[in-house]
Amino acid sequence: MKKKYIILILLFFLVIIGPGLVLMLTDWFWFKELNFEVFFTTILKAKFIYGLLAGIISFVLLFANLKIASVLTKNRPLLISSQVHGGEVDISKYIKKALVPFSLFFSFFIGLAVSSQYGTILRFLNSTLFNEVDPLFHRDISFYFFSLPFIQLLIQVFLFLFIISAISSFLIYFGKKAILIVGKDRPFYSSEGKTEIVRAEKKPRAHIFSLFSFIFILSALQIYFVKIPNLLYSPSGLFTGAGYTDIHARLPVLNIMGAILVFGALLMIFNAFRKNYRILFYTAIVYVLVSVLGGWAYPSIVQKFIVGPNELVKESPYILNNISATQKAFNLDKVEERNLSGEDSLTLEDIKNNKTTINNIRIWDREPLLDTFGQVQEIRTYYDFVSIDNDRYEIDGEYRQVLLSSRELNSENLPNPSFINKHLAFTHGYGLTLGPVNEKTKEGLPVLFIKNLPPVSESDSLKVSRPEIYFGELSQDYAVVKTEAKEFDYPSGEENVFTDYEGEGGVPIRSIWRKLFYAIRFGETKILFSSDITDESRIMYYRNIRQRVEKLAPFLEFDGDPYLVLTEEGKLKWIFDAYTKSSSYPYSHTIGKTITDNGVNYIRNSVKAVIDAYDGKIQLYIAEPNDPLIQTYVKIFKNAFLSLDEMPKDLRNHIRYPEDIFIYQTFLYSIYHMEEPQIFYNKEDQWQIPKISEGGTDPMVRHIIMKLPGEEKEEFILMVPFTPKGKDNLSAWMTARADGDNYGELMVYRFPKQRLVFGPNQIINRINQNPDISKQISLWDQRGSQVNLGSLLVIPIEESLLYVRPLYLRAEGGKIPELKRVIVAYENRIAMTETLEGSIAQIFEGKSEESPETVETSPVENIPLSEAQRLYEEAIQAQKEGNWSIYGEKIEKLGDILENL
Repeated sequence: MKKKYIILILLFFLVIIGPGLVLMLTDWFWFKELNFEVFFTTILKAKFIYGLLAGIISFVLLFANLKIASVLTKNRPLLISSQVHGGEVDISKYIKKALVPFSLFFSFFIGLAVSSQYGTILRFLNSTLFNEVDPLFHRDISFYFFSLPFIQLLIQVFLFLFIISAISSFLIYFGKKAILIVGKDRPFYSSEGKTEIVRAEKKPRAHIFSLFSFIFILSALQIYFVKIPNLLYSPSGLFTGAGYTDIHARLPVLNIMGAILVFGALLMIFNAFRKNYRILFYTAIVYVLVSVLGGWAYPSIVQKFIVGPNELVKESPYILNNISATQKAFNLDKVEERNLSGEDSLTLEDIKNNKTTINNIRIWDREPLLDTFGQVQEIRTYYDFVSIDNDRYEIDGEYRQVLLSSRELNSENLPNPSFINKHLAFTHGYGLTLGPVNEKTKEGLPVLFIKNLPPVSESDSLKVSRPEIYFGELSQDYAVVKTEAKEFDYPSGEENVFTDYEGEGGVPIRSIWRKLFYAIRFGETKILFSSDITDESRIMYYRNIRQRVEKLAPFLEFDGDPYLVLTEEGKLKWIFDAYTKSSSYPYSHTIGKTITDNGVNYIRNSVKAVIDAYDGKIQLYIAEPNDPLIQTYVKIFKNAFLSLDEMPKDLRNHIRYPEDIFIYQTFLYSIYHMEEPQIFYNKEDQWQIPKISEGGTDPMVRHIIMKLPGEEKEEFILMVPFTPKGKDNLSAWMTARADGDNYGELMVYRFPKQRLVFGPNQIINRINQNPDISKQISLWDQRGSQVNLGSLLVIPIEESLLYVRPLYLRAEGGKIPELKRVIVAYENRIAMTETLEGSIAQIFEGKSEESPETVETSPVENIPLSEAQRLYEEAIQAQKEGNWSIYGEKIEKLGDILENL
């Protein structure tokens, strides 16, 4: 029999426990290879120690109470009817044996629950002061971030334990008839002649009453540390946080309810050895009446008859609390506001003085550019361009904004997805495509500074020395490198070029045991038996960069858009913005709150994560050193974070202000720029981010290079325009600076309210209503082509605004969009030519008083006959070569010229 149990235990270990231990062990190898063992060991130790401690305390508490109940009734049988043996059977001995398993069962799951809250405990033990207090209870804000969640966890655990203990003990007493409950028609009669519906022996009654006294005390604590603090996050409809009714009605009632529970606990202790239950009954009735009438009726009366008629006066102090807290929680208290004249004063001289801004106006949208990259630069079916990243580089001495995308390997598209191909041979993507935001070829395709395989650079400022991408946005499968199998590098004509991995990425295999562990982890026996995998091989997993950073630092939340950077050394690195978030800032407005999610009312872009695309190494740089949350994590995970000053300069030059946090801030600032309670209450000056009803799907948030009003040179910024709520004219625009010492500064430029400044939708309507533009679009749409109007760009120049919108033409059934026209609008003038420069020139050089709209009515009418001759010759050459797509394109362009002539 012993051998049988041993075999069953071994099978249970291998089938249930074994895979989990293998997963944990291989994760340890992974953390160690990245030199972030501190994350793994700190979290593992915290889970184990806090879970074990909670389990031991739970076991002692549960077992002690059950043992007391068992000892106090040890001479009493616990009878149940039995049809097998006949009559009743005493099961007391079985109950006694079940005390330990029962206590262990609940203790185990309580320990698991507490271990999952390791972060709450670690943050409490390493908390950092905010040096700011809430306006109601005057506690440091850190109390709500670190101490309060820990206190709430303790209350929940002990309340659960005492309730389980009370129920379990009561069932033992009831089963052994130490406590009896009968109906009113069959009461007990005490020695004093009084009727008793509940009859309990002295010691069992004292035990049960003691347990309930603890339950009452914990319930009172739950009011003081859960319900009362929740008033600070109360949504009233007007604002977030405790208002007049919360403070003058709900708060007093909650305090009274807590006092009643404490009084009830004292009565429980006082009556533990008495048979008078009447006062407990009256206490319960009072508590119910106070909770119903005081918790619902009284606040409703106060709100309707006191607050309602004088709402603005009563709520003004609390509105100010909400405005101040929201601005601090989202870093909006540091926004610098400036006023613009909004005058129609932009001249050709201003355009020349802002040449760098003009030269970096983005005329390529992400979607059409991604389609174009996919058609002309993917080269092979197993390569994919996943996303377009927006960045800036110093190219040939000029500050240029560029769009770039990595050429990643999509193993799902391999023609033969065998084990060797997916995991040993096709292991990485290769290179990138990079081009300026404002240039196009004669055919309407993007100009590329870096292209092809292997990458070819058109500029000495851009070099790619390490183009291999082993870690990226698309990587999902594990890969094994430094094997005996040939590792595909890139295609070259009809041949393939192979390589051997030269880096230190991945976990070394080293032994047959590790091969076994990884065979179990990935469910692939070929890892164990493959002769291509040697002790020198290295296995790469968690290769998807999002999965990689989230596995490394689960306590951070990461941005939705990581971006690729080409360093001065020619290496490819990913930058991932990470946030510390919370829903614990008192009085701050909460975004995204649902039934299952508490939402966000505090956020900081505290960390910049850098991931090497070749070896997967990660560095975490602190971008917000004043954030108490990141300071707390620095205490928890010692030596894991680096200062932003330690980031290499060529990477530091490419950090950008992230869109995710900027979207939070702009949304809230559209409301919380109103700092006067009356204006806030009436929403007199509420803004909104304009929504474009047609065209591209990109939001109005834009990274651009421009010279801010009053500044001396151009810089890389993130900006968004604001319009008044429900209107289309422009009110202001907001920018986040990203370059040098100005990084992270938020600025708002306001237009005068007494003057009309056209907003994005008004400009779009003017473009759509222009007869010459609509005529040209209709003409193209009738020739088997599809016209796509790109996203509207708002370009601030000096104190005025320039609007730019690209126009793309896509052949019917074709996948390559061509940039055919650029529309520029300024005030009441609109121009459309083949280039941005041409449209700007028409706006500022071709202005006439009689014809304020200088639209190009016939874009091809001035083309000389030599151009027609050239197109004809190129079409004939394409016909001879059998290139029918080029032939059709040239003939179509020739037709346009002949028709206009």
